[in-house]
Amino acid sequence: MGENTATKNHLPPQAFSVSVDTDPQRDSKWFDDDGRPKRTGGVKVKICGFVQYVDLFGAAIGYTIASSISMMAIKRSNCFHQSGGKDPCRMNANPYMIGFGIAEIILSQIPGFHQLRWLSLVAAVMSFTYSTVVLGLGIGKVIENKRVRGSLTGISTGTVTQTQKIWRSFQALGDVAFAHSYSMILIEIQDTVKAPPSEAKTMKKATLISVAVTTLFYMFCGCFGYAAFGDMSPVNLLTGFGFYNPYWLLDIANTAIVIHHVGAYQVYCQPFFAFIEKEAALRFPDSDFVTKDTKISIPGLRPLNINLFRMVGRTIFVVITTVISMLLPFFSDIVGLLGAWPLTVYFSVEMYISQKKIPKWSTRWLCLQILSVACLIITVAALAGTIAGVIVDVKTIKPFKTSY
Repeated sequence: MGENTATKNHLPPQAFSVSVDTDPQRDSKWFDDDGRPKRTGGVKVKICGFVQYVDLFGAAIGYTIASSISMMAIKRSNCFHQSGGKDPCRMNANPYMIGFGIAEIILSQIPGFHQLRWLSLVAAVMSFTYSTVVLGLGIGKVIENKRVRGSLTGISTGTVTQTQKIWRSFQALGDVAFAHSYSMILIEIQDTVKAPPSEAKTMKKATLISVAVTTLFYMFCGCFGYAAFGDMSPVNLLTGFGFYNPYWLLDIANTAIVIHHVGAYQVYCQPFFAFIEKEAALRFPDSDFVTKDTKISIPGLRPLNINLFRMVGRTIFVVITTVISMLLPFFSDIVGLLGAWPLTVYFSVEMYISQKKIPKWSTRWLCLQILSVACLIITVAALAGTIAGVIVDVKTIKPFKTSY
């Protein structure tokens, strides 16, 4: 009796009930699928999830377009070299997008994040490779010119109209945001981190290093690219043929881009795949099509687990993203649109306020809200600039007939 009274006085009813009668791994009412207490963020969780998965879906489209452009750049670079620049070397983007899609269909059969470590590492090395090439070529071009082109105020009015400059500046904000948009997969990556040390310590250090290195490289690449070409800077220094030689180095850089995007596509799509497959398993637990794995023996390799739902579902996903890429093959506008989503800042700020229990109207609370509102304004501006760019592109590009 005394023991029950003490328990009643010191433990909440839910905690006492769960500890005695409930298996945390099975009771979906109180616990999530990882055995931890169920999250309660409500409507905001659903909004966050919706934005998250739309962003991931859009990233797959962006990577498909970018990869096809780089593959064509390799072909055109060699064509220009062989013809001495006399042949315009025009080509259709569709075969390259289809080829990229076929590769992704095969790789998408990798079950989850744990099996993607090697692919993620390769993608990171490739990203470092092409960024270094761009930076080196930019520095070399500035030295060759013996002067810095461009100005602190950006592209001159006259080269573009004042209105175009404003819209493109807004769109550039979205591009910058997309360059740091790994927050979409941050939680999924953290979920695969081994402990000790704790996930929080590991991810804090990894985030600090990755953001610092990424920002440093991208700032240098952008600044030296503009210093090299000024108002005539192409949208993409490696595929816009600001540099023509050494063509073999451009081929290496563009190959690295393609390999990087092959891996990035998978890393970004895995959370989307996992969500769809988890929901299907919960709704149709007795369906062999959804839940049954079939082992296929491959001589010299580990047995391969084949799941029909995973195979069909992921294949359909890749086909859809490939078709949309052929319909809307303008990469810069796509990444600007993706970067315009406010997920990175808004939800992070809201979670931080909730977790730290920061009092409303306190100095810290006000500062965080100002940060959130400022980023919202930038987001709206980026979205407006991107939509303006899409409208212009739609007028000049024919679906399924895009050539470069």
